[in-house]
Amino acid sequence: MDFQNKTTEISDLLTEWYKQNKRDLPWRDISDPYKIWISEIILQQTRVNQGMNYYLRFIEHFQTVEDLAKADEDEVLKYW
Repeated sequence: MDFQNKTTEISDLLTEWYKQNKRDLPWRDISDPYKIWISEIILQQTRVNQGMNYYLRFIEHFQTVEDLAKADEDEVLKYW
């Protein structure tokens, strides 16, 4: 088997595993760049199961990037 076929096989196996085992996370299957950005920042700072509640609370309070931009720093830190 050549390298390209082996790579495709491994890729297919990983994709199938992901489809069967992926976690249901609120930032998956969305296209809102703001919410994806917030999830990325939180996930750089903590584990998924810890960050989930922070993400949900933060997004509930600051629903748009405009809401976040208007907020005082103390308010942002309170919800972060």
